Amino acid sequence: MAFFMEDISVRDMELAMEQTKTVIIPVGVVEQHGYHLPFSTDIHNAVQLTRKAGDRLNAVVAPSVNYCFSGGELLGTVNVSPNTFGLLISEICQEFVRMGFKNIIVLLGHAGTDNKAALKNTLGMILRRDPQLAKKITLSLVEAWNLSPTWLEGFAMEPEHDFHAGLIETSLMMYWKPELVQEDRICQDEDYYARMMRTDQDWFEKREKPIDHPFIVEKVGQRDEIKVGVMGFPERATKELGEKVCKEMVENLVAYVDMLETQTK
Repeated sequence: MAFFMEDISVRDMELAMEQTKTVIIPVGVVEQHGYHLPFSTDIHNAVQLTRKAGDRLNAVVAPSVNYCFSGGELLGTVNVSPNTFGLLISEICQEFVRMGFKNIIVLLGHAGTDNKAALKNTLGMILRRDPQLAKKITLSLVEAWNLSPTWLEGFAMEPEHDFHAGLIETSLMMYWKPELVQEDRICQDEDYYARMMRTDQDWFEKREKPIDHPFIVEKVGQRDEIKVGVMGFPERATKELGEKVCKEMVENLVAYVDMLETQTK
């Protein structure tokens, strides 16, 4: 059974650590998800997964980290720079090491190229800077979608893929939080822009240089043409598909935690 830190006390934590040495840190972002999904969608990708797995999950679950780097700039999106985000996660992880946890899992509910790179660098540097610590603990970066074969199939759809606020994320929200899904507001950007974002999840970026020279650092922002920001097929979403994806993620997260607990006793 999972121990959710937001619901327990110091004494409960002492009892929890007699049963598990694994802690999960859910990570989301405050980010636009089209007109039909809430800004909290990626937070739910991580938090709801741990809640659904709770009865079977032998781990402590930390309160979620709800701010990181999106890269998008539509109204409501809150960007925390990758460097700041990486430092924050590093300090949180080291606090759990101080408490005596052996397995620290960062459960990522939000993708983003820059965001993932920051996390991988951060976790790797913790171990690199302290070789003795690296012998005592495991640090894991678990991306929620990698726990579900069905979700990965969405990424691999051809000729256009299902990414942000599309078929899978909308289906999950229909299962987790149906009251937050506004199906009557499902829409896309103009056809060309929508197709380009379904082809390349980083196409939304606009790159500029004041001088065209390889030494000049690019300014990266969001293309002005993007108004909705959906990168997928939300109109195809169903609650049943969301339940299927959730069950796959639960099974694989539980199995991964059980493996860690067995290997690090």
